[in-house]
Amino acid sequence: MPPELLRQPRHPETGYTAITTIQDQSFPTGMDFGILRIRAGASHRFQPGFETACLLLDGHVELRAGSARQRAERGDLFHQDPVALHADSSTPAVIHALTHSELAVLRSENPARFTPLIFDSSTMAESGYRDRGKLDDTACRIVRTIFDLRNRPEASLVLGEVVNFPGRWSSYPPHHHPQPEIYHYRFSKPQGYGHCELGERVFKVYHGDTVRILQGNTHSQVAAPGYSMYYMWAIRHLPGRPYTVPTFVPEHRWMMDPAPGATTGSGLG
Repeated sequence: MPPELLRQPRHPETGYTAITTIQDQSFPTGMDFGILRIRAGASHRFQPGFETACLLLDGHVELRAGSARQRAERGDLFHQDPVALHADSSTPAVIHALTHSELAVLRSENPARFTPLIFDSSTMAESGYRDRGKLDDTACRIVRTIFDLRNRPEASLVLGEVVNFPGRWSSYPPHHHPQPEIYHYRFSKPQGYGHCELGERVFKVYHGDTVRILQGNTHSQVAAPGYSMYYMWAIRHLPGRPYTVPTFVPEHRWMMDPAPGATTGSGLG
């Protein structure tokens, strides 16, 4: 197994499962990432000391941090907008489950102090179709940026989601950035799969897999026909080099033209 690809671990029915950690210096993403599963009626408290983001994947929960408190419910990653709690390193994040629930959790080192917030469809940075009407819609996807420098400049993290339609591409054209990134995948059916490009290498990714991207590796994704692919993406700002926009591979940059029509995009003349 290549070190970039982390196959889905066996998650316990409840509790936190670490997938990658800040302490892993062999692959330094600068992020803790894991999955929290919590039974109905139970609570989980993340101790202060790290910037913390908790993204609801499934279930019904109450999110709490400082004065921020909100109930959130989600049962469909592909059609429902995200809800995420984001707290600074001085404030504990608390999840109280009203039903059996699952959350993605990211933590990073950040001494900055800021007010905890809960991001949803009314406050996230952006949500909508990208590259619709271009290239015969072969790279059309839904991009949801939960928070970045636009609505959370104090953060050390950028957090978002992509819905990749069956048989189509996303994170496209191929691009790169110096800041480390994590992708975590889910599919519309448990047997679904897709492919992740990292430079000249291609990894087959399944439901629950995670990919770590370092050192400016070029990356793009494609979903197998018949299977919608969801992935959470998280980027860690570098000191003095925050993430803003990626760099696209020069030979494919022509596809960023505002109006490459369907005929041009098809390559059929």
